[in-house]
Amino acid sequence: MIPVQGVENQTIAVLGLGRSGRATAAALTEGGANVVVWDDGVDTRDKAAADGMTVLDLTREANWDGIAALITSPGIPHLYPKPHPVIAMAYALGVPVDNDIGLFFRSFATRDWESYDTTPRVIAITGSNGKSTTTALIHHILREAGRPTQIGGNIGTGVLSLDPAHDAEVVVLELSSYQTDLARALTPDVAVFTNLSPDHLDRHGGPGGYFAAKRRLFAEGGPDRAVIGVDEVEGRYLADQLAMAPSDDRVIRVSSGQKLERFGWSVFARKGYLSEYRKGRQVASIDLREVKGLPGEHNHQNACAAYAATRAVGIAPRQIEQAFHSFQGLPHRSQRVAEIGGVAYVNDSKATNVDAAAKALTAFQNIRWIAGGMGKDGGIEALQPFLGNVVKAYLIGHSARDFALQLGQTPHEVLETMDQAVARAAAEAQPGDTVLLAPAAASFDQYPNFEKRGEHFTALVQALPR
Repeated sequence: MIPVQGVENQTIAVLGLGRSGRATAAALTEGGANVVVWDDGVDTRDKAAADGMTVLDLTREANWDGIAALITSPGIPHLYPKPHPVIAMAYALGVPVDNDIGLFFRSFATRDWESYDTTPRVIAITGSNGKSTTTALIHHILREAGRPTQIGGNIGTGVLSLDPAHDAEVVVLELSSYQTDLARALTPDVAVFTNLSPDHLDRHGGPGGYFAAKRRLFAEGGPDRAVIGVDEVEGRYLADQLAMAPSDDRVIRVSSGQKLERFGWSVFARKGYLSEYRKGRQVASIDLREVKGLPGEHNHQNACAAYAATRAVGIAPRQIEQAFHSFQGLPHRSQRVAEIGGVAYVNDSKATNVDAAAKALTAFQNIRWIAGGMGKDGGIEALQPFLGNVVKAYLIGHSARDFALQLGQTPHEVLETMDQAVARAAAEAQPGDTVLLAPAAASFDQYPNFEKRGEHFTALVQALPR
């Protein structure tokens, strides 16, 4: 746990008692604060009271006397589409509102660091797609290189539940727009922007607000190094805003598909090869084509971002390359779960929309595609240009028949259940094929979440005869 600094003897209110809210309350208490809590759920409040927390009705103005700050969980709206009533009351009363990310950055450094040989560092990753894989890959590279490291934020452990930093440690944080939007302190040593595509637009009042939430990590954070994906105009804009000149190597531009040779520092992937350039000269290269845990152009972009971030903290290219080959990928994200009789089985259950499914469909050859579930607006019609590698589609779930109508000439079969789809795909697959679960749909018709769907697929594959 990281005790929150600067709160001793203050009364601090915590709104929302999920994982991050409970961890925040504990870290504030450890820092000497008098903590009061509130949650909209009656059962949650009752459990908090049973656990010894002080539950205070923050919807009543009379209860705000003496409260120095309100700490809110990331999932609770603080601006759009409209502020939560408790947050609106804090605004009206002039009570500062923050979140656990802000508390982390103001509390992470301690006097113990004065005795360390190497100052701990923080790498923070944000963006729309690929940030979880990039975060996990950075953490993996550091660990394989022998650097002390922890991982947290939007993936793994909540930030205030991390351990206090050790000598030379690098903490790797995935940060969503919900987390960066409100944090009053954002001071990473290295900040990474993967890419931008429309998401959470109601929460941020449109695409401009969404990008502004991501941009705060760089504009207000002032990182020593900024790793910026420049495959979209927002990334190019951000890199331009941060750099004093094309030669400014405090900004490391990364891309999957573009050559970036004219900048002070850049990392890009083309035709399966990652290249690092400094001051117009290539200084390193890695063949990504045989890195099984990072298939496809989207993962090559993730690899470039992770390479740049770890180079920025002193990891050598050869160490990074070795770590790439031992990276197994994240569960449910282009995760290679088995190879049986020359057939690869890949779990990309996280591909719940057409954009994610399109990336998966371009990452493999000879695909036997398992798709379906609760389809989203437009179904899979937008995937027509990406079906060239599909040998046959096996359709399941609520939208199976609707998807079948949108597949055109692509061979397909409506099978409804995952059990049937895996069995049929395995029976028909030939050596060199890939059986790919990339549903392009939500899971809620048959599973509580995409994780359970991916776990079921994996279990069925593991049970196939060898």
